[in-house]
Amino acid sequence: MIKLYWSPRSRSFTALWMMEETGEPYERVLTDIAAGAQKNPEYLKINPMGKVPALQDGEATMAEAAAICAYVADRCPQAKLAPPIGDPRRAKYLQWLFFGPSCIEPAIVQIHTKLQMPPVSAAWGEAGQVFDVLDQALEKGPWLLGDEFTAADIVIGAGLNYAIRLFKLVAPRPAFDRYLDRCAARPAFQRATALIMG
Repeated sequence: MIKLYWSPRSRSFTALWMMEETGEPYERVLTDIAAGAQKNPEYLKINPMGKVPALQDGEATMAEAAAICAYVADRCPQAKLAPPIGDPRRAKYLQWLFFGPSCIEPAIVQIHTKLQMPPVSAAWGEAGQVFDVLDQALEKGPWLLGDEFTAADIVIGAGLNYAIRLFKLVAPRPAFDRYLDRCAARPAFQRATALIMG
């Protein structure tokens, strides 16, 4: 059985939402980051960065929320949270899956810290452009791959929810609001929210 190491009120939300969407049983392993449990030597064997979430599946261990989502989507194909290998839609799925940590998260940090950086020097370009590109993609909707909800929507939806609704770091836009409303209406999102808010 998959073990998900998590902590309330943390970035574990993305992985919790992913696991809840699969409908498969999994074990939640509470990792009390307030008490420093993520620095325990046993936990550092699973995630040397000492962060949550992390995942253990038999001999396989891993960290990073988007990577966990990619792994679980392939591990649980019956949940249909990823286009199969060989499907042309998988290219855009992977692009959006990794747009979260490689573009949205740095853009949020740029906005929050008011970091000034030439767009050609920043791997994510520029924060405004990141959200403009995402806005255009979500206008087509209802999900990033059209009618198909995938793990990419979990990664992007969790990031947008964090940036717009929880911490108000990014200005809402009509396409973002409609998308987040659809995300929040999903029972798995609601279950993960109840868990993370503890």
